[in-house]
Amino acid sequence: MTDQDLEMIAARAAEAAPLWAAVPPRRRAHALVAAADALLAAESELVATAEEETGLSDARLSGELKRTAVQLKLFAEVVVDGSYLDVRIDDADPNFVLGVRPDVRRYRVPVGPVLNFAASNFPFAFSVAGGDTAAALAAGCPVIVKAHSGHPRLSLMTADVVSRALESAGAPRGTLQVISGQQAGVDMLKDPRIKAGSFTGSIRIGRMLADIAAARPTPIPFYGELGSVNPVFVTPAALEENAEGILDGFVSSVAGSAGQLCTKPGFLFAPAGASFAEGIATRAERVPEHRLLNPGITSGYQSRRDAVLNTPGVTVLAEGSLRVDGEGQGWATPTIVSVPVEVLKEQRDALLDESFGPLSIIVEYDDPAKLASIADELFEGNLTGTVHAARGENSAAIRALVAWLTHSTGRVLFGGWPTGVAVTPAMQHGGPWPSTTNDSSTSVGTAAIARFTRPVAFQNAPGELLPEPLRDDNPWSVPQHRTPAGESQSWGSLE
Repeated sequence: MTDQDLEMIAARAAEAAPLWAAVPPRRRAHALVAAADALLAAESELVATAEEETGLSDARLSGELKRTAVQLKLFAEVVVDGSYLDVRIDDADPNFVLGVRPDVRRYRVPVGPVLNFAASNFPFAFSVAGGDTAAALAAGCPVIVKAHSGHPRLSLMTADVVSRALESAGAPRGTLQVISGQQAGVDMLKDPRIKAGSFTGSIRIGRMLADIAAARPTPIPFYGELGSVNPVFVTPAALEENAEGILDGFVSSVAGSAGQLCTKPGFLFAPAGASFAEGIATRAERVPEHRLLNPGITSGYQSRRDAVLNTPGVTVLAEGSLRVDGEGQGWATPTIVSVPVEVLKEQRDALLDESFGPLSIIVEYDDPAKLASIADELFEGNLTGTVHAARGENSAAIRALVAWLTHSTGRVLFGGWPTGVAVTPAMQHGGPWPSTTNDSSTSVGTAAIARFTRPVAFQNAPGELLPEPLRDDNPWSVPQHRTPAGESQSWGSLE
């Protein structure tokens, strides 16, 4: 894209920002619903294009498109409800315990134009109209999406469908726009009119972009979802109780979408001596080869797979396959290996990285009581961590492991598998570095909207100049948390 193109797009987003922010909640919500309905109406054409560009299955893509529409509709409900505005009103209080208190009213406002870097592995749910875009639009922010090179035609088609729907429902021109090209993304991130950035991708690129956002003359928040190996821990009692179910779920979770998911279980800790070899091999052999997203993903997976298979001390349970054509496009089946925990420690430089593809490592441990300390020694932050325990199992080792997971991951699962992230209000999809650049945020669930707002307080403002959410007559009918005069006199009584 030319500099003139980028200038026009940035200027248009800046012009749209105050207009979109001023749209009343129900009108903004109706625009989001219109966008969702338009995506569903265009499903056949969009899914066919996505399947051609990404190699993902029709069923997977249709489900993902539905998820994308549901995200938009969920955020429409969030906008109308208004709780995300976090309205707090402290009434003026001449008898406040610390001296006269003024009338103070606080709520959250849109930050302004947002730049969203789309992901390759979710061409709908984390791309042009995905969760980051939906959350920013719901917050009242125009969005510029840097399209992913892995699905360029789909990106333009999606943007056309969604922007037309938004504008037909009253959104200003420029509420959603798309740019393409790595340099264009970097240049736009540096533009002073961009007030926040979001990203889903690799640690290397995410860190580079986060550093650019932080190094601007006026730094901006940057919400990156980066790398995660999502460890799973299986106790001896759980294995005795449900070995077949655990093996079924593990192989399915590793193989789903050719392992190209940020929540794929990269490591499974199992008791030493567990008879996994035959069960893993049999299940992995049943998985048909699946196309990888693009030649870049193929090259990275090939290097990673070779590194793991060539590491001393690794035992191959299912070698899998990787077929690469003359254009560098790959098709893979699951590769699963095992390694004693001491070898993993010794070979951590070769084995601990994320394998973006259908590869996972089973780690054999001897003492369940040491799982928490082993995990603390080996792993940094992750999006998820999973515990498979037997019914009623409540040992000190389990509690220590859960405590470690609570501090080291964003989502702690019991008895399930981390692939498949529910689009629901309570979901947390984020975690400590390096899984994300900001461990207090989420990119899935209704709390995701907070990333694209900032708080502002009004002190002793005349009623006629207050924003609607802060007025006493509350025309938007949003929740208001009020601290009345005189209340401070009873603070600390705990009644």
